[in-house]
Amino acid sequence: MLRERLASGDGLGKMVADIMHSGGLVSDELVNRMVEDRIQQPDAVRGFILDGYPRTVAQATLLDGVLRAKQIGAVVVHLKVDYNIVIARLSGRRQCPSCGAVQHFVRNEPTLELCGKCGSKMAVRDDDRPEVIGQRLKAYDEQTQPVLTYLRGAGYRILEVQGQLRKPEEIASEIEAEIAGEFGVATVRTA
Repeated sequence: MLRERLASGDGLGKMVADIMHSGGLVSDELVNRMVEDRIQQPDAVRGFILDGYPRTVAQATLLDGVLRAKQIGAVVVHLKVDYNIVIARLSGRRQCPSCGAVQHFVRNEPTLELCGKCGSKMAVRDDDRPEVIGQRLKAYDEQTQPVLTYLRGAGYRILEVQGQLRKPEEIASEIEAEIAGEFGVATVRTA
């Protein structure tokens, strides 16, 4: 959602870009406004996933109020990954400036310097530089970790999922099964 706003190029998008590229977090007021607008869109009627939100207790408080007012059930998924692995994964990520494709660069794999879809030279996103990642992890420790404590206290179920050294498909299947069981649905994945 933030990247969509960033790509829009409007005034708010430019503010978001400056903050994100410096490793900071976008203000609660701006993010809350975007989230409230987004979850009211028609494609969110049957459910939605908020990835990376809420990041602060103030955001969690607002979200709690919105979910309760709309009587929307929720499960909080806490994906646990060692910070060294996070840094390695993000700093190895490359994005194509032409078509937007994302690939992971592993040292000594020169073929990944070019986009597999359109052949353009892949680039490091500003927010995937190691120093920016370090700032984001520090911000997580200071601002986001207390969100889990708040949400537990507010009665939300916290699903702790080990995310390192496992295939994404395994992690997704575990989360899908837990959420499906929580809400009594056969599946939560859409193609």
